[in-house]
Amino acid sequence: MRIIAGIAKGRSIDAVASATRPTSDRAREALFSTLASEFGELDGLNVLDLYAGTGAIALEALSRGASIVHAVEKDEAAARAITSNYEKIKATQCPGTFHLYTMGVHRFLQDKAQLQYHFIYIDPPYDVDDLDVIETLIQLNTGGFLHPQALIAVERNSRVREISWPDGLEQVREKNYGQATIFYGSPTLKDAENG
Repeated sequence: MRIIAGIAKGRSIDAVASATRPTSDRAREALFSTLASEFGELDGLNVLDLYAGTGAIALEALSRGASIVHAVEKDEAAARAITSNYEKIKATQCPGTFHLYTMGVHRFLQDKAQLQYHFIYIDPPYDVDDLDVIETLIQLNTGGFLHPQALIAVERNSRVREISWPDGLEQVREKNYGQATIFYGSPTLKDAENG
């Protein structure tokens, strides 16, 4: 795998076969095309990558100019791979800041947010229960992690027909990429206006 675009374009990303299921290059490219149409440039945006795996999404965002990128991954082998991959990206002098939180997603989300994120990517292992995904969405929404115009992307196995978005969040689109489907959601309009 490689970084697709931005300052670190072409840099290789190491995967951890036993611990991760990397988002395909095709899905990653389409994801960032969606972000470009939603936000324009990523400059000035805060990005959160939950269940970060190899860190490919986080590091792609950093390469493309995101200001603050946080990755959350509890698997030790995957966390080491993310750190190694970041060192390669860091050498290109990306202007944004990056931090890896080596802990579980729910532990990271249990405290109130110190920062609001413009884009949140959630890519749990496919065997993670849908109720667990819903709990993650609730924690993001109630914990103050979402910018009023935030975009959330949830990657699931294509056998999952829909995501049950909790109160305060709504689905805006979904895209299928073979074995993976990415569901996009955002704060509901009335909540965004009140936020």
